[in-house]
Amino acid sequence: MLNLDRLRTLSAVARHGSVSAAADGLYVTSSAVSQQLAKLERETGQQLLAKSGRGVRLTDAGRLLAEHAARILSQVELAQADLEAHRGQAVGELRLAAFPTAARGLFPAALAALRADHPQLRPRLSEMDPEVSVRSVLRGDVDLAVVLDWYNRPMRLAEGLAKAPLLDDPADVAMPAGHRLAGRRSVELEDFADDDWISWPQGEFCHEWLMFTLRGKGIEPRIAHMAEEHHTQLALIAQGLGVAVAPRLGRGPVPEGVSVVPVGHAMRRQVYAIWRHDADRRPSIRAALGALRVAAKAVEGD
Repeated sequence: MLNLDRLRTLSAVARHGSVSAAADGLYVTSSAVSQQLAKLERETGQQLLAKSGRGVRLTDAGRLLAEHAARILSQVELAQADLEAHRGQAVGELRLAAFPTAARGLFPAALAALRADHPQLRPRLSEMDPEVSVRSVLRGDVDLAVVLDWYNRPMRLAEGLAKAPLLDDPADVAMPAGHRLAGRRSVELEDFADDDWISWPQGEFCHEWLMFTLRGKGIEPRIAHMAEEHHTQLALIAQGLGVAVAPRLGRGPVPEGVSVVPVGHAMRRQVYAIWRHDADRRPSIRAALGALRVAAKAVEGD
């Protein structure tokens, strides 16, 4: 009997191209991946990996089994979706993920609605960076994720994923209340060419977007501080330590000492839900999507 977790590990190696990349994608150590593959080799009686330079490659048997693994895992997903659809009810565990401001701005209302309308459903939310969420949905660790991209830099969506738009989230520029532009009705990013910037952490999608956008306007940004949480960014701004892009979703009250000014050429984040195509028929996916759409409409109406 082939173990599904080991097949999922082999599929990840085939998809990512190396043991280390598969380990990153699965959020386990490289040694854990190697152990799973060694057990799978013993179960099958076949060599699945061979050394190739400093890394490894799939053998013919490994590639053959990886192709079957992708189909098997897809069929398991379909079976789970069909069983849930057969019952006609949103029941059981539903694993959800969202970036922090969506978790704060959309999910409290959505989760409360799911609890009231579907008492047998057990939704479980985890905060994740969008790119991490996409990988988690792909490998089956998350059922539905709320992710984002920016108006000028869309996120490439992998094959096998479905998406549904939830809302467009405008972003402003946050600056110290005493900043020379704090009284303006609107500003442009070029107005802040000589300012210190407070950004998201290096490597995150939004940090890369900020660098890409400012450089596209001829600005080489001076990143003075990096903080993941917008509330931390705003606290730094209140002390006069820089300026930042401040999306409106989940922002909450702006602290004293901070002025927020709209951008003339509007900047928007596109917020949407993603899930695996194989799970389309699950009532729990449809229920979660409906609750998120209602929450998103309420946010846009504020």
